[in-house]
Amino acid sequence: MRLGEQLLSSGKITQAELEAALSEQHGGQRLGETLVKLGFVEEADLLPFLAEQFGVPHAQLREGIVDPAAARLITRPLAEQIKCLGLFRVNGELTVAMSNPRDLVDIDKIEQHTGLRVRPVLGLEAAITDFLGRVYGEGFQVETVTADMEEGAVSLNDEAIELDLEGLSSAVDESPVINLVNYILLQAVRQRASDIHIEPGARTTAVRYRIDGMLREVLRPRREFHPALVSRLKVMAKMDIAEHRLPQDGRIHVVVDRREVDVRASTLPTVLGEKVVLRILDRGGVTFRLDELGIPDHQLGSLKSMLDRPHGLILATGPTGSGKTTTLYSAIELIKSVERNIVTVEDPVEYRLDLINQVHVNTAASLTFARALRSILRQDPDVIMIGEIRDLETAETAVQAALTGHLVLSTLHTNDAASAVTRLVDMGVAPFKVAASLLGVVAQRLLRKVCPNCRGSYYPPPITLDAINYAGDRSRQFSRGAGCDRCYDTGCQGRVGVYEMLPITRPLRELISSGASLDALRDFSKESGFATLLDQGLVAAEEGIVSLEEVVRVIAGD
Repeated sequence: MRLGEQLLSSGKITQAELEAALSEQHGGQRLGETLVKLGFVEEADLLPFLAEQFGVPHAQLREGIVDPAAARLITRPLAEQIKCLGLFRVNGELTVAMSNPRDLVDIDKIEQHTGLRVRPVLGLEAAITDFLGRVYGEGFQVETVTADMEEGAVSLNDEAIELDLEGLSSAVDESPVINLVNYILLQAVRQRASDIHIEPGARTTAVRYRIDGMLREVLRPRREFHPALVSRLKVMAKMDIAEHRLPQDGRIHVVVDRREVDVRASTLPTVLGEKVVLRILDRGGVTFRLDELGIPDHQLGSLKSMLDRPHGLILATGPTGSGKTTTLYSAIELIKSVERNIVTVEDPVEYRLDLINQVHVNTAASLTFARALRSILRQDPDVIMIGEIRDLETAETAVQAALTGHLVLSTLHTNDAASAVTRLVDMGVAPFKVAASLLGVVAQRLLRKVCPNCRGSYYPPPITLDAINYAGDRSRQFSRGAGCDRCYDTGCQGRVGVYEMLPITRPLRELISSGASLDALRDFSKESGFATLLDQGLVAAEEGIVSLEEVVRVIAGD
């Protein structure tokens, strides 16, 4: 059955649309390309039919599926001649989108040119041609990238940003650069990115998003765009655009898709120019409700009982980006009231909370965590949140505050809950003070969830099970994503927290006071039945929430 007949029988097009497309065909253009061009059928609906005819997989080209480094393994003249686009490389195999994936001569040309095996997949010629201008630095056009961006999708918050652009260089004032910055912010918010990295290179600038904890390159504009990009962002963040030798920090308030988003901007001078990192603080994209963080009921009850105590120290531990601050904010939101004086000291203040007095650390003005904390203690606080315990002075002040009638919450960088105890002791805090002040420790990690749209079952290889000493049923199936357009072919969408809760019981308090080693504390926790991070990760994998490989990647290394 021909393509037109297949689309007709499946209800994708009407007879009138087919006849219009046939009459519109010219210059050897294929029927499928014509149907997409006329808007009669979506590319996503057309590709499966074409792929079936060609007998190869298909790829709908979009931001995130194309690795620019892999694409540039094929020179642009050859790519334009063959109508092909390198997508990604795995070991010695290069996956290439081709408008004619059955052309063995063209496949042989690519293999001889790259020295790699070619795995052809079907892509529409128009989409390939469009992407060729994006992945090759010398052909990058801002208008091509931003053409489909809705007018007014990104706007500046007048209360936070002055829009007077007089006195800036002409490069910044040109609309292509402004459109490019708006496009970068818009796509980052829509794709749920937590950070944007804009990095200068020798010939191009790399724009990368951190999504679900993983960096992914999305754009590579020409090198000459970089100074204008940086200057535009500096203006928005109220930085000094004339200062290129020193790091700078600033904030940007923008409205994206009718919701306010706070962006923290940071510049860093490098040998190739200034690198800019934008931290996206989207209040609408996070929850500060403790009951909605995914903490298991028995652990949640333990944490809430700690928060009910009038004084003591509660620690949230884990590496950078594991959600510690979100957990503490959620705890603060749960216990805040007009009857309590709650003060935080943070570096920086990421989200602004009602009924909370938030202090921003300013080391340039000698306002450190320890100094701010000492001042807070003279402000009659009930609850104190410390962004991070980094040194002995801060640790001792926090412990002393917990011992003198204040509820203190803080974060600490350790791999598990038991390590938090020995970290405080290693800093120089007396073991008996740690034992007397500490109420409990929450260790946590964030795991990428299996994409619900491309979820599938599989049997993990023995090497994966061995890596975590899996003691369950080794013949059972686990879940993972195959990759689709909704998850940008990662197989993962969104993240879920796994937690290790260590409440300080009387026997554990005595063990800490005696100066017990880390191994002794861990053994006691296991004997007492406290679930480890790995235990919770395996539960999530067995329930199909996350893949087993994700558990190995994030937790097993600890």
